[in-house]
Amino acid sequence: MNTEKPQGPLTGMRVIEFAGIGPAPFAGMMLADMGAEVVLIERSADHAAASHYPRMAQNRGKKSIALDLKSEAGREAAWKLLESADALIEGFRPGVMERLGFGPEEVAKRAPRLVFGRVTGWGQTGPLAQAAGHDINYVALTGVMATSMRPGQVPVLPPTIVGDMAGGAMFLLFGIMCAMHEAKQSGKGQVVDAAMIDGVTAMSGLIHQMRSGMGYWQDEPAHNHFLNTSPFYEVFECADGKHITIGAIEPQFYALLLQKLGLTDVDPKRQYKTSDWPALKARVADIVRGKTQSQWCAELEGSDVCFAPVLSLADAPNHAHNVGRNLFIDLPVDGTTHRQPAPAPRFSRTPARQPVPGTKIGQDTDAVLESVGYAAVEIATLRETKACA
Repeated sequence: MNTEKPQGPLTGMRVIEFAGIGPAPFAGMMLADMGAEVVLIERSADHAAASHYPRMAQNRGKKSIALDLKSEAGREAAWKLLESADALIEGFRPGVMERLGFGPEEVAKRAPRLVFGRVTGWGQTGPLAQAAGHDINYVALTGVMATSMRPGQVPVLPPTIVGDMAGGAMFLLFGIMCAMHEAKQSGKGQVVDAAMIDGVTAMSGLIHQMRSGMGYWQDEPAHNHFLNTSPFYEVFECADGKHITIGAIEPQFYALLLQKLGLTDVDPKRQYKTSDWPALKARVADIVRGKTQSQWCAELEGSDVCFAPVLSLADAPNHAHNVGRNLFIDLPVDGTTHRQPAPAPRFSRTPARQPVPGTKIGQDTDAVLESVGYAAVEIATLRETKACA
């Protein structure tokens, strides 16, 4: 069982998470990182991945209780947990919680102050609500994937953090915090319907502003201003096959970039003359290919040309800035140390707690049940009837 001293800005908050995959467990992990007591309701104590590293990592800091939700006694135990909690997290397809007997209407009756957090790809309503899907599909439908398309190429496949984590988990967390704040005043919980398509669409607001209000964005990739074709906002290949990024959008940064690259014959005042871009971009690419990534880091890193190397997941934890920010932590699981991102954001008075691996399935069953009033003999009976494990 996780018995470390409570720490973090969410200390005192209890969240019940119904075990699943994708953004829901990530959201639960972030709450646990910040000090919330996250109780994970799992369905079996002998799951093949009970102590598998990915599970232990995404459930870091959580407590695990194994309940048979098909049994009356198991469901009643779950209800007692919900009645003791501030929020619920679930990431099932719409209708699953209702079929389990824990839908919003039932929860509102037995736990009226509980915030009911739901995260799905398509949302609880709409023509596609019951359709299967993954991150790639949700991002595609929002129009955001098309913004990555360059002339003559197909749209770029986004990493799953765009829909699942940013559009899904982050907006779920934001919604839960908003609903909990409101519940303090009204005394009533409510449902938070966090759909990945909603979150991704909300994050694309600036692009829509550039398209409809400023004229800087068009659906035809060849006309998408600097984001797809400029020589000063791009990824360039180095002599060693590695890459660097340059994002010198502002005039003063662009002028410095020209100076650093030795392009003294280029007039910085013509930065947005798009007819100049193809030839100038080719020149910049040739110059960058003349040196290795580490050489460019030595020359440009820390300057105002808006520069950063493209690092692999293996190299990123070793970069001096990331080390200085303590951006990664080592998580010990079954005798092996695994590198993981550290909790974020940072707090000046109430820092996040030091992450610990998630416990094995059912490891905290007794302690969690005791916290909601079950006596040892009652827990033993639940275990004998396989209502818990």
